[in-house]
Amino acid sequence: MYHTPVLLQEVLEGLQCQDGGIFLDCTVGCGGHTEAILEQHPENRVIGIDRDARALQLARQQLEKFGERVALYHERFEQFEWVLRSQVGWACPPDLDGIIFDLGVSSLQLDDPERGFSFQQPARLDMRMDRQTSETDSSRTAYQIVNTYSAEQLAEIFFRYGEERHSRRIAREIVAARAAQLIETTTQLADIVKWAVPKRFHPRDIHPATRVFQALRIEVNAELQHLGETLERAVQALRAGGRICVISFHSLEDRIVKRTFAKLAKGCQCPPDFPVCVCGIAPSLKILSKKPIVATEVERQQNPRARSAKLRIAEKIRS
Repeated sequence: MYHTPVLLQEVLEGLQCQDGGIFLDCTVGCGGHTEAILEQHPENRVIGIDRDARALQLARQQLEKFGERVALYHERFEQFEWVLRSQVGWACPPDLDGIIFDLGVSSLQLDDPERGFSFQQPARLDMRMDRQTSETDSSRTAYQIVNTYSAEQLAEIFFRYGEERHSRRIAREIVAARAAQLIETTTQLADIVKWAVPKRFHPRDIHPATRVFQALRIEVNAELQHLGETLERAVQALRAGGRICVISFHSLEDRIVKRTFAKLAKGCQCPPDFPVCVCGIAPSLKILSKKPIVATEVERQQNPRARSAKLRIAEKIRS
C-alpha cells in the first residue's frame, strides 16, 4: 500500500535537501516524504518518528531499500529529542539540516474502517492514532469521550476543536441518545449529529458531522496540546541555515504554526510599551512563506487529501 505524500515537490524545495544532509521526519507515516528525501541525494539520511505502529510497519517495508540511511522509531513527535538522545545516541541540539511535520490524520488511518476515524462505514468509535495503548489505560477513545463526557464538556470540545456553531445542541442530543443506548459506532454518532443540526445549516460540501469527528480526533490524541512548544524546540535542533517545513490540514493547526513562526522571527518578547528590549531574545527564524503554500489544482484532483493542506516553511538564522 503506497501513501501519496502531499505537497511533495514543495517540501523538497523547501528543505533544500538536494545537497546531502541529516533530516528529521517527525510524522513519517507510510514514508512518502522520507523516501523522496532519500532519493533526492545519495548521502541524505533521515530519522523518522511516528506514533502509529501500523504506519511504521508499512514505512519500514517501503524504505528497506535505503538500509542504514533511514532509522524509524515509534513515538509521538513531541518526544523527538528523547529519540535522538536515547535511541540515535546524539547530543541535543543535534544541528539537523531539515525537519518536517505532516500533521493530522493520514489516509491510512481514514481509510481503515476499524480505526473509527471516518463515518463512511460503521465502525467502533476509537480514533486513537497509537493503537498499542490499551483502552483500559490512561489513553482515551472516542467511545469513552462520547459516552462519558458531560454535555458541557462535549460542547466545549466541539466548539474549540471543530469550530462547530451548533456545539451545544449536538452535545445535548448525544447525551440524550446515550441515555437510552450507548453510542457504539461511527455511523450512529454521525446520524445523531446530522439529526441535531437543522437541515438549513447543513454544510454544502461536507457531512454535518465532519467538524464533530475532527474535534473528537483532536481530543483523543491531544494533537494540539504540545504543538507550539514542540515546533520551538524543533527550530532549536536545526543548524543555522536549516529549514523546517510544516504541513497542516485545518485552521487550528495552521494558526499555531503561523503564530509560533512569527514569535521566533520577531525575537523580542517584551511588552509593546517597553521603550527598549530588556529580554534579550534575538530572532531565530526567517519565515520563507509569508502565506501558506497550497496544492496545485492538478495535485488536488489527483489527491483529494491535498485540498486542505497548507505548508509553511522557515529557516533558522542563528545557532
